[in-house]
Amino acid sequence: MLRAMAPRPEIADRLTIALAQLNPSMGDIAGNADMARAARAEAARGGADLVVFSELFLSGYPPEDLVLKPSFLAALRRACQDLAAETADGGPGVLMGVPWSEAAKPHNTAVVFDHGEIVAVRHKVHLPNYGVFDEHRVFNAGPLPGPVSFRGVRIGVPICEDIWFDDVTECLSETGAEILIVPNGSPYDKSKRDTRLGHAVARVVETGLPLVYLNQVGGQDELVFDGASFVVNADRSMPVHLPAFDELVALTRWQRGDGGWSCVEGPLVTIETGHAATYRACVTGLRDYVVKNGFPGTVIGLSGGIDSALTAVMAVDALGPDKVRCVMMPSQFTSRDSLEDAAECARALGVRLDSVSIDPVVAGFGDALAPLFDGLAPGAAEENIQARTRGVILMAISNKFGPMVVTTGNKSEMSVGYATLYGDMAGGFNPLKDLYKMEVYALANMRNQSRPPGCLGAAGRVIPERIITKAPTAELRAGQTDQDSLPPYDVLDDILRGLVEEEASVAEIVARGHELETVSRVQHMLYVAEYKRRQAAPGVKISSRNFGRDRRYPITNRFRDRG
Repeated sequence: MLRAMAPRPEIADRLTIALAQLNPSMGDIAGNADMARAARAEAARGGADLVVFSELFLSGYPPEDLVLKPSFLAALRRACQDLAAETADGGPGVLMGVPWSEAAKPHNTAVVFDHGEIVAVRHKVHLPNYGVFDEHRVFNAGPLPGPVSFRGVRIGVPICEDIWFDDVTECLSETGAEILIVPNGSPYDKSKRDTRLGHAVARVVETGLPLVYLNQVGGQDELVFDGASFVVNADRSMPVHLPAFDELVALTRWQRGDGGWSCVEGPLVTIETGHAATYRACVTGLRDYVVKNGFPGTVIGLSGGIDSALTAVMAVDALGPDKVRCVMMPSQFTSRDSLEDAAECARALGVRLDSVSIDPVVAGFGDALAPLFDGLAPGAAEENIQARTRGVILMAISNKFGPMVVTTGNKSEMSVGYATLYGDMAGGFNPLKDLYKMEVYALANMRNQSRPPGCLGAAGRVIPERIITKAPTAELRAGQTDQDSLPPYDVLDDILRGLVEEEASVAEIVARGHELETVSRVQHMLYVAEYKRRQAAPGVKISSRNFGRDRRYPITNRFRDRG
């Protein structure tokens, strides 16, 4: 609580807006409110007039069907009233996103608190209903809004998707808005930042108004929010760009001139792009899933292969080495190279590495099943017993000691079903779930060369070179490699991008130079593995089309594109 002071007079020609780029937790109304109080106090110390929070900050975003629960909405309303009352101290006003019910209709809303009251309410107009978004399910669209009068400044508050169209900002401009402030809950994907900036600049050009784009940070289930908030002035200059994936309360200084308001001061940083941004998204998503769900740490099956090695590095970078436990589970088919590589990786990361042989357990299954399998040649059933034995061991450690099992399958494997249900797919979360195999290699090489900001693991080479260069194998039979069952990963990944991200036809993918037989086989494998993916652990979304909230195909599906 700030000390009581006289209400501030209306603003003349200078304004300080604090941007609270923070990481709320879903459903933690009290915790999010306390976070807002701390941010407001920090903003007050910097002389802020207004502190802005992200879309649905008080509830967390996206709240999904929690919005349909009357007691949830009532608790949010009470928290808003408490926060509003605290602005009677004469400190900064507050602009905050919250689910808000009017006439028993919930809205995605921005509220403004000042002088001890809720002084304005503005509802989101455009409710996204595509990809990961299904806001039409729980929210009602608001009417076209007018600006909010805040201490003599007319502020337009389009919410997130509202700037992807021109009607809301046009209405605000025509009704006298002087500054556009846009609270966002915009999830990360590899192409999203350019898209956001493009829409923001388009609205600035159309309205002639400066625009503040405030985004949240942190992980929520499969979604990761990267922050990377910014300001675009009316002349299209960008005086402010906040860091990606970092929490902060940033002060932006504004001045009114003959041409209106412009931002004249604020943080301007260069943010990560490419593999560095993707890596931080995976680390952030894993960290927040573990921490926000109350797990004391993680346990990972470290095989000596590239996927489990990168997963272990991400876990250490997210949580620190003391929160990561690795287990090597060798069998008669495990090579000495794999044993050595897993041990070297664990040493580089500074994590505990246990070893539990699966051979006695697999032999026990073999003895138990011998009467049923008598006379039949060994095959996939025996191989999958090995993978499922490893899954049981990891889950036993999780049950006994509390850490969450982190799964290690990449998007290439998940696409074509090259994974064992209830085996290597068993676990609570998968940071590699939306990374194709060649991206796994690229991130491994990048992490060996440089440690991204905010990562808690050791700098330098943390993945042994042999793990990166050797042929990938599940080691479920003698001499096995992935390429016994799959096309080369560079070929497979290109075909999958066509089928998954682009929804391209078989003929279009063949025209890229791939063989029709290979494309058709991959398409078939993709479709028949849908039932496995429905039972897979959630994982970080980093592409425009992840398995889960984005791509929703039927399990029973006889359609095949014959090219």
